[in-house]
Amino acid sequence: MVQAHLGYAADRYGQGVAYARLTSRAGERLVRAAFRITRFPGLDGREVAYGALTAVATMLAERGVERVTFVLPDESLLADRREHRPLPPPIELPYVRLGCALNRLKDAVLAPGEDRDLMQRAVTEVELHSAA
Repeated sequence: MVQAHLGYAADRYGQGVAYARLTSRAGERLVRAAFRITRFPGLDGREVAYGALTAVATMLAERGVERVTFVLPDESLLADRREHRPLPPPIELPYVRLGCALNRLKDAVLAPGEDRDLMQRAVTEVELHSAA
């Protein structure tokens, strides 16, 4: 079982980056995944969380990881998945994409938590990219 703490950010154009601190019996390592999303006003960055988690889940599945606990700070995404609640239309397709990515893993658990270091790392990278 791998525990993946996520940190992520995206610019106003939807270019994003996600970092995951992977912890397992084999030790700890940091991975990075770039992603692209469509930004929508009024979602408070929820679409960024969907894009980041989808990118990391896809990357881990492609690397043969089968069991992951994803730890991320977006309570709305966690509630969307846990409660199967109605979604704003802009989140419907990202919700389906995320479900497909998670289904590639044998066991995927979503848990609340925040890794401020990873979030800051992602924000800094996005800001540097935007400034260039």
